[in-house]
Amino acid sequence: MLKNTQTLLELMAQLRHPETGCPWDVKQDFNSLKPYVIEEAYEVVDAIERNDLDDLRGELGDLLLQVVFHSQIAAEQGHFTFEEVSEAICDKLVRRHPHVFADAVFANDAERHQAWEQAKSDERLEKNKVTVQTSVLDGVPASLPALLECEKIQNRAANFGFDWTSVEPVFDKVQEELDEVKEAWLSGDQVHIEEEIGDLLLVAVNLARHLKVNPELALKKSTQKFSKRFHYIEQQVAASGRDLRNCELAELDTYWDEAKIALKPKR
Repeated sequence: MLKNTQTLLELMAQLRHPETGCPWDVKQDFNSLKPYVIEEAYEVVDAIERNDLDDLRGELGDLLLQVVFHSQIAAEQGHFTFEEVSEAICDKLVRRHPHVFADAVFANDAERHQAWEQAKSDERLEKNKVTVQTSVLDGVPASLPALLECEKIQNRAANFGFDWTSVEPVFDKVQEELDEVKEAWLSGDQVHIEEEIGDLLLVAVNLARHLKVNPELALKKSTQKFSKRFHYIEQQVAASGRDLRNCELAELDTYWDEAKIALKPKR
């Protein structure tokens, strides 16, 4: 094991020492650390999107700390160690890449992807100790962000033939779902409106898949773009010595159009 990795493991063990460790670290468990795992993963993504490699190095370290933290807790409880975590992922990488570490040959990316999915399916069967898989959708964590969970489930279904063969029908389906949202809104039935909004979002994820766009990242970028444009509006209003609440919507829309031009990225 690399010296720095061993040092990190020793530091974590010291922080978790029940008598001489840090009180905060000692009282943590798997559940209390869940928000930090998610937060650190998103901060890694943020550093990548900003192309800040110095920050990325630090954020990857923070994410690695979460792996070490959970492994230390597991070791204390007699479940597994960091070494076993490393061994497991090494085994998985070798198993899922027979074209690299064995003599398998795939004619194209489609065959390679199919073999990858089959390997994952076999792993789930082994993990659950069952001889028949209940559903090809088994194993998608329900705790994933909604867009990511939706995308993964749709990909699973698509791998077994349940998918449109081209993008054109998906555009039609988006329009169909949008029309149904409007019908639900006209009915005034809030439960129905929620259901149709969900269907619209689901088919939007499907459209993103067919256009080879990650819906989670796409929405993140659009939200960031909205925020930048809104900040522009705030700046213009503040420069006029007024408050947003005292401006007409038409004026705010004008500033929004200005922001679209002023903040348009150079291509």
